[in-house]
Amino acid sequence: MSSCRWPRARELAARAVLPVPSRRVPLAQAGGAVLAADATARTDLPQTDTAAMDGWAVAGPPPWRVSGSVLAGGPPGPALAAGTATEIATGAVLPVGADGVLRREHGVPSREPGRSSRGLGMPDGDLLAPLDQRAAARVGADVRRAGGECVAGEVVLGAGSRLGPVALGLLAAAGHDAVEVRHPAVDLLVLGDELLGSGPARDGRLRDALGPMLTAWLPALGLAIGSRRHVPDRAGALDLALRGCLSDVVVTTGSTARGPVDHLHTALAAIGARLVVDGVAVRPGHPQLLAVLPDGRPLVGLPGNPLAAVSGLLTLLEPVAAALAGLAPAVGVFGALVEDVAAGQDAHRLVPVRAGRPVLFAGPAMLRGLAVADHVAVIPPGGAPAGTELELLPLPH
Repeated sequence: MSSCRWPRARELAARAVLPVPSRRVPLAQAGGAVLAADATARTDLPQTDTAAMDGWAVAGPPPWRVSGSVLAGGPPGPALAAGTATEIATGAVLPVGADGVLRREHGVPSREPGRSSRGLGMPDGDLLAPLDQRAAARVGADVRRAGGECVAGEVVLGAGSRLGPVALGLLAAAGHDAVEVRHPAVDLLVLGDELLGSGPARDGRLRDALGPMLTAWLPALGLAIGSRRHVPDRAGALDLALRGCLSDVVVTTGSTARGPVDHLHTALAAIGARLVVDGVAVRPGHPQLLAVLPDGRPLVGLPGNPLAAVSGLLTLLEPVAAALAGLAPAVGVFGALVEDVAAGQDAHRLVPVRAGRPVLFAGPAMLRGLAVADHVAVIPPGGAPAGTELELLPLPH
């Protein structure tokens, strides 16, 4: 199998797998998942008219005679007649008859001699007036009207939405305790006898950088970490590890070339896997691969050099993860380079950039440059001069 051109490899990866089945999970477990069905509001938001600011709920024209108070979470209190007001806290239900809320800083109390203020504002029976005409005109603006954000039954988040922190907060506000999602899981196999799990490099061995990096990066692709294991450079160990992977997708690091201890191709053949992509015309990261296991699950083989592994992640794993979640592959933004970037005639080049300029320390085995980059620029074969508009793949930070 000859190497794929970079765009073709991404296309094959996006089409290689079907979405995972959806499942209903508690909201607390849905972070990073993708909604499998539209989520509708189970109540109006807000459910009733509420105060948007601390101050006084007022009725009719000023001045207003103040009586009582209303707190968030409590009952709305007695109805207000024209010319009356009641203290109110942010989020409290407006009493019947209220025209709006006068902010605390916009109110001018008129206290009778010998009376002192108490609690949130002023004593019962005292008169309240607006600071000026502009303050009086804002009375209706400082109210959150019932159904102002959404009404019951309205779609608040569509199928295919990624459930980040704000989306989860919205679903909770809309009354959901559980949602139907797709959230594929991944088993990560870090291959190599030369890797150390702790401390600095020593005795000719290297600290494993890919395990920690991918454990943090894969959830940004919407993949839940099922397991992460280190596998020594022995064919039997790799075969056993592959057979023990139960997640929706398997990701390996290293062993994608055909060196003396690179056993991945042999192990895949032994279990009857089908190679979809075996090498991509891209620098760095040429020896990356995508296989489909006998049961239909994908395996993405990333090169062992750190920046080359990131190239494989952006080329093959990102579209595979999107397809498993039922999404189209992510499309990068487009932006201009601020200086010329060279590339060979036979392959695309993925270059970490910051503000449109290639970063330093961006060799295949380096991560220092990538750590400060904001995007990875997709350089076409032959290179690109300054000012060229190119696809810029975003990086999680």
